[in-house]
Amino acid sequence: MSEFGSHKKNDVGPPVAEGWRAACGGASAGMSVEAHRGGEPVSNGSCSASDAVKRVQNESGCESPTWENPGSESALKSAIPRRSSLIKDGSRAGREKKKTVSFSSSLAEKKISSAAGCIHSMVEGSELKKIRPNSRVYQRYYLLDAGLQALFWEPSKKESDKARIFLDSIREVRTGRNTETFRTSGVYEQISEDCAFSIIYGEMYESLDLVANSAEVANIWVTGLRYLMQYGRHALDILANSQDSLRLRWLEQLFSSAADQNKQEVIEEGIPLQSAVKLVQSVNPGVSSGKVEHRFKEIQRLREKTGALTSCNESATKDHAENEKPSARKEQVTKQEFIEVFHDFCTRPEIYFLLVQFSSNKEYLDAKDLMRFIEAEQGVAQASEEMSLQLIQAHEPSEEGRQQGHLSLDGFTSYLTSSECHLFDREHDTVCQDMSQPLSHYYINSSHNTYLIEDQFRGPADKSGYIRALKMGCRCVEVDVWDGPDGEPVVCTGHSLSRPLALHSVLEAIAKFAFVASEYPLILCVENHCSLQQQKVLLQHLTRILGEKLYRDLPAEGALYLPSPEELRHRILLKGKKLGPDSDGEVSEEDEGAEMSQRIKAVNAGGTEKDIVQKSVSLTSVPQSNMPHPSPKRFQLLRELSDLVTLCHSVGFKDFKTSSKAQKPWELCSFHESLALRLAGDSPGDFVNHNKHFLSRVYPNPMRIDSSNMNPQDLWKCGCQIVSMNFQTAGLMMDLNTAWFRQNGTCGYVLRPDIMRQEVSYFSADTKDTVPGVSPQLLHVKVISGQNLPKPKGSGAKGDVVDPYVYVEIHGIPADCSERRTRTVRQNGDNPIFDESFEFQINLPELAMVRFVVLDDDFIGDEFIGQYTIPLECLQPGYRHVPLQSLTGEDLPHAKLFVHVALTNRRGGGKPYKRGLSVRKTRKGREYTALRDLGVRTVDEVFKMAAPLLREAADLRGNMQNSVAVFRELCGVSAVANLMQCVLALGSRVSGPEGTPLLLFDLRDSYPTLEPQGPLPDVLRRVVSTYDTMVNASKAVMESADAIYEKILHIQTMAMEFHEKLQSLAMKEGLKGSKVSRALESFSWNITILKGQADLLKHAKAEVEENMKQSPLGPMCYLNPSYCTCHTDQLQRC
Repeated sequence: MSEFGSHKKNDVGPPVAEGWRAACGGASAGMSVEAHRGGEPVSNGSCSASDAVKRVQNESGCESPTWENPGSESALKSAIPRRSSLIKDGSRAGREKKKTVSFSSSLAEKKISSAAGCIHSMVEGSELKKIRPNSRVYQRYYLLDAGLQALFWEPSKKESDKARIFLDSIREVRTGRNTETFRTSGVYEQISEDCAFSIIYGEMYESLDLVANSAEVANIWVTGLRYLMQYGRHALDILANSQDSLRLRWLEQLFSSAADQNKQEVIEEGIPLQSAVKLVQSVNPGVSSGKVEHRFKEIQRLREKTGALTSCNESATKDHAENEKPSARKEQVTKQEFIEVFHDFCTRPEIYFLLVQFSSNKEYLDAKDLMRFIEAEQGVAQASEEMSLQLIQAHEPSEEGRQQGHLSLDGFTSYLTSSECHLFDREHDTVCQDMSQPLSHYYINSSHNTYLIEDQFRGPADKSGYIRALKMGCRCVEVDVWDGPDGEPVVCTGHSLSRPLALHSVLEAIAKFAFVASEYPLILCVENHCSLQQQKVLLQHLTRILGEKLYRDLPAEGALYLPSPEELRHRILLKGKKLGPDSDGEVSEEDEGAEMSQRIKAVNAGGTEKDIVQKSVSLTSVPQSNMPHPSPKRFQLLRELSDLVTLCHSVGFKDFKTSSKAQKPWELCSFHESLALRLAGDSPGDFVNHNKHFLSRVYPNPMRIDSSNMNPQDLWKCGCQIVSMNFQTAGLMMDLNTAWFRQNGTCGYVLRPDIMRQEVSYFSADTKDTVPGVSPQLLHVKVISGQNLPKPKGSGAKGDVVDPYVYVEIHGIPADCSERRTRTVRQNGDNPIFDESFEFQINLPELAMVRFVVLDDDFIGDEFIGQYTIPLECLQPGYRHVPLQSLTGEDLPHAKLFVHVALTNRRGGGKPYKRGLSVRKTRKGREYTALRDLGVRTVDEVFKMAAPLLREAADLRGNMQNSVAVFRELCGVSAVANLMQCVLALGSRVSGPEGTPLLLFDLRDSYPTLEPQGPLPDVLRRVVSTYDTMVNASKAVMESADAIYEKILHIQTMAMEFHEKLQSLAMKEGLKGSKVSRALESFSWNITILKGQADLLKHAKAEVEENMKQSPLGPMCYLNPSYCTCHTDQLQRC
């Protein structure tokens, strides 16, 4: 083992060295920690040597620039090439690296996962970059002195006694870029949040702001310094006596139980190798038995080699005899070997660093620690010690820990990987939205040509397509009916080579599975191509097989909207052509396949059948104007069949103006994909308004012969309810569709955003900026690590090695679409550490989705490893595990990502330090949302009444949110931290030299106040001042919000009285043509602004109420009851 004194600057006395040896040996009682492999130490999984330190220092996790000249182009972080969200086939040119066989990391690459390991690493030293207030950056070598009393650095122009910080002067170790030096630095944008940390020290609260070369190095220094702050120079001795004792005793019991089961008389002889492998897999089921077995044998070979070296001076006979013993027990595993391998495969450093952050530097969490974690980080409201104890009982593996109410590292890992910490909010597993609104207010999960299970032209047809789609929650299926043999109609795609299905078997499958996954209405799109004779058979099958499930009630005369899904539960709605009251029985035929057939013939012109599908890709790019459009045919429709169509009457689309005047709510238009996208681009606002009253169905381009899918988001943003997808084709588009409909219990219906449902509202689907009346959200995602990432499917490389990286994608309106990627972790699929954070501004949260994609960076061909897609509304905040899915949507066993997620209503954009302490917008400079003049005097006068109210509402909301943001900055937490996390961060700063509090929270008022207990340093005076400002701004919101909210809504109601007669009023004012259209648009804009600003004020009040729940009562009284002045009942809660 490399001693502390091995460094030329260090002198280690015997007590420290003994403490280090004991701490490292805590988990491997009788084994010498001086055992070497080629001169390097053998780690027990909870300690590490200098090679591990050098490895994490040299990793490119933070990709920090050199910063020799911060203003130069070379100082910018290396750009990572963007990639299309579509997974591409084919090899990557220019790659020279080859995959190699690798079963595990080498013994010299163990990760640091103990406080003792962190302290040893700090004594070895690390290269860190120091950030100065003038934006200058200095690279220095930082070390902890041998006596564990001071931190020093070299080289330095200062005298040696000044180029150091004594540990007893450190007041706080702060993570992230959360000091004023960082925020005002010109290199802020180039610094990774996860690699930055600050040491606050001295009576004047000075800061030493540092950036590590990797997030792991930053974690090592933060954890080590916090331990030393608490335990001082005797930290290692304390750790030697207590380190992992709970875990160690549990592992010894686990080993003894396995020995008893195998009837081992002498436990020192060990247990069978396969039994040891199964024990490790019982805790980490994702690791392969081959990897575990390989590690055991690797350690045993090392033991044999070490044993041979120590016996080299003994007799040849004795040496031979002793060397026979290890080979004789190769299939046995000793206790020390088991504990070491268990640490290798079941210790996750990233979870260890998280545990010590919340455990007050203990090796376990007690009930109060866990309560603080689940409330402050996981966002669980009203967490209690009783809840924490229940979680401990459920997840702590050791009986001793359960009895004492302690959660060990293994128990904490179990909790974080359980369903309680799933990224998806389980409340959305059941129907959780209002289902009583009109049918047109919902997105409806829809399938295209449901009977096909492969491509559109030659692929086989099967009723299993209906069964699969209905089980997935599909609520709109298609049945193309044609004349069949023996007078029986069949289901198939006309003009194609697919095998037809008997109609009655399709309807029987639909009847059986229609309401298995959802009780809400199923729309049956019948494309009728039958003769009158076979239409009679079709009618008989529909009425006989579907029976009472068929909805036959006519809509109410003059109805403005369709019935709700709640009213139509367990009913099947037929969508099709309908005869008018005076019709002669002839209607235009719906034939979506005719265009496909005609285009294929036009392009192929003599080509073989084999060429058709291959040419389909090029056909999709042929402009509409270059291809002949088949004119719709006319055919005779049976009156009795027409009468079955009641709420979904198919009609042709002419233009939005005609539809607004003539279309009935129960009439439905079907749009060709290309036409729908053109309308979305040319008239996005009109398309949204059209879909407020009428159902719109969009079907794929007929030339998608390969059954590829369109992007449903392109149509959802326009409000289109029914976007038909080819369920048989996996990939990004189906990932989006499947994930989107999970948010409401997979019932097939999702309520559209409020701004798309309001009678009068202004929303443009192609907006590339904020949405009027909607508060943008800032999404913070930290990709921490991955677990058990498999080889890409179809991999031809040998071994199990992968080089993973992660893309985080945002899908939504154009203003929200974005993607960011992590670095690549080389040759590690077991537990790659990424530790990278990203921020995304979400302008329309109700329509946004987040997608995690894991790819292999060095693979020829299919590079896809796994993905997970989730609506933003379903995200749970805090530390969460993300279960990865295959390209076809199945869960990948044990494959996960570990992430941290936070959402705030603070708007992003611009440099953070310009939104921080140095440059803040004053009230005078605040931007207010303006109302528009219509040019109609009576209406404009009403809207002018709202202008001062809107300014007052914006001031109330802005003052409160700005004061909270500044308070966060002074507390040294990130922009997405909640108030509880702010107060917890203050805990280390509010105690004086003798441990007496410098500040007291007075909780006797409804608004807690901060009371100084004597003279304060400048930084704490600013904290008190900012806290008072925040409290006063919050009071103003609570006292004034309701009255202003009611006044704004009253003005909105007054303005809406002009809605019906607005056009005639505009014409009376002399407005004509486009000016009338602009007046109508401005009216919608103003109504949207009034409603939106009133809602934002209401949300601001709710935010204040939430902040009050996170008052200092819980966190500060938990840290130290002497910090609070409470009522008697509050003291009982404390």
